[in-house]
Amino acid sequence: MALFLGIDGGGTGCRAAVADATGRILGQAEAGPANIASDPDSAAANILTASRAALAAAGGGEIIAAGLGLAGANAAGAPDRLRAVLPFPRIAVVTDAITTVKGALGLQDGIVAALGTGSVFAVQRGGAIRQIGGRGLVLGDEGSGAWLGRALLSETLRAVDGYSPLTPLMHEILVELGGPDGIVAHSIAARPASFATLAPRILGAADPAAQTILARATDDIAAAITLLQGNAPVPVTFTGGLGPAFAARLTRWPQRPALGTALDGALLLARQAA
Repeated sequence: MALFLGIDGGGTGCRAAVADATGRILGQAEAGPANIASDPDSAAANILTASRAALAAAGGGEIIAAGLGLAGANAAGAPDRLRAVLPFPRIAVVTDAITTVKGALGLQDGIVAALGTGSVFAVQRGGAIRQIGGRGLVLGDEGSGAWLGRALLSETLRAVDGYSPLTPLMHEILVELGGPDGIVAHSIAARPASFATLAPRILGAADPAAQTILARATDDIAAAITLLQGNAPVPVTFTGGLGPAFAARLTRWPQRPALGTALDGALLLARQAA
């Protein structure tokens, strides 16, 4: 039986699903982070691990096409390097934003704000998808969990230098990470997922620093959505781990729940690739 593989991979982990030609999912599995730009070797290993486990859960068979929606797929050369190590005959690699849109909207027009470890925004009109953002923590990822965590560390160091008051949350971070030098050392080794572990400390916190960072993130997300709305407003779908938190803060546009997941979008991409 011909099988199709879908992969949804980001900075926190990747999910794999194997389905038949009708789209019925036969097996699923998970593995570690799969950002093919920031850590390509680990990403490839995790993708293969999840793929093999999902195929085993499906009872085995032949995968004739794979659709992968991955963080870092918009980095030049990254998709080609990944294709070279994957054993599938037909492979489509796109950003996780594209598969998120395909899964969330189907054929409907709308905007997707995908907010997890990273962030990316896209609009679909008449089947055409335009993506903005999604360029990683170094250059963007505004409003993401990684962006929130990095902002907290940055603002803590600025408070230590005297630019702003040291808040209780900042004091906690200083103690936990071993002072200013400890924060610097932590940041050198940290990947986006590490920064993102601090995001829950900011969401819903009454701490003044958390409120300031959250307000800035909300403004950045609102600016992205406004840009994509243009002169023809469409509903907004918030996805990802931080999606609900920002959906509650950004009620100025009509909202619509996702029809499916990025993994559904990846499986659709695999069937299209075949």
